[in-house]
Order: sequence, then structure tokens, then C-alpha cells
Amino acid sequence: MTSHASQEVWAATAIRVLEIESEAIRSLIPRIGDAFLRALEITAECRGKIAVVGMGKSGLICKKIAATLSSTGSPAFFLHAAEAFHGDLGLLGPSDAVITISNSGETPEILQILNIAKRLGLPVIAFSGNPESTLARHADVNLDVGVAEEACPFGLAPTTSTAAALAMGDALAMTLMQRKDFRREDFAILPPQERSTRNC
Repeated sequence: MTSHASQEVWAATAIRVLEIESEAIRSLIPRIGDAFLRALEITAECRGKIAVVGMGKSGLICKKIAATLSSTGSPAFFLHAAEAFHGDLGLLGPSDAVITISNSGETPEILQILNIAKRLGLPVIAFSGNPESTLARHADVNLDVGVAEEACPFGLAPTTSTAAALAMGDALAMTLMQRKDFRREDFAILPPQERSTRNC
């Protein structure tokens, strides 16, 4: 049977995680400036699709960002940085833009994608936790999503860093939606409850 003391410890851990992650997201607010607006223009001017590229836990965040972009008027797809070199590079088109996410900014597979995108003449937006990294320095624009600490008590599991990247992705997607004047009626697929209401 769980003791009351143990429950208090677990609750305190959960609260600490939420505090660390919420503070990290709040720290992104002062970073919304010229770089963000440049990223907005790159994505708004994209005449193809937006490839959102990542690896590991960042890759999972990329999937969500790509899905959000696609559902709000900006066609996008997730490109796994490692799988790209086993045939998936063919997904990239001449009118596409690329968003890359890497906390370290030194992930080898991501840097390979960066080089290929440059050779293809595609604009690259980086989400990096290290503004001095190779990725941040060589992308067309870098959005700093660095965090002070991970919520993981060992500092190993990506937690705060992925939350920050996801929040920045949402900020870009929602601003892009407004920039494109995407409206409620423009949603390609309405939520099931709204579809059923309209079909009555």
C-alpha cells in the first residue's frame, strides 16, 4: 500500500516537471523577433511542401508539427533524417522548404540533410538548442529553443527540450495560419462532432 509520504513525493516530482517545462516555454517569448519573422516569411512563401526533419524524440515532435501545419493550410510532411538516405530523399521537391529540429545542432544525419537542402537550393529553418552549433550557423534562419535544464532528474531524457521545440512549432504554425488568412471554414476535414452536426 502506498504511503501518504510517497504520494507527496510523487506529486512534488510532477509539479517540478510542469514548473520546469512551463518556465522553459515562457523563456521562448523574448526570442520572438527577427529570426521568427524570417521563418514565417520562408514558410509563407513556400510553394511546395514543408519538410520537417528530425531524429529520435525530436523526430516525434517533428511529426506533430508537420501534422499541425498540414491541418492549418500549410502542406507538410515528416522526414526521418536517417530514413532519408534509404530512398526518402525523393520526397523533397524543388519548391519545398525544410524545418530541421536538433537540440544539439550537431546530429550527423541532420547536418547531412542540411547539406543536401543547400545543394538543392531549399531554404532551411533550424530549431536548435545551441545557437553556436553547425546547424544553427548554416541554416537560413535559426530559432533558438535552448532550455536551462531537462525535467528528467538525470538530465538525460529529452523532456523540457522537446516541449520547447513543440511550443515553438505551434507558435510558427498558428502565426503562419493567420498570415495566410486560413479560416475555420478552410479546414479540409472537420472534427467528427462538427461533421455530424452539419449533416443533421
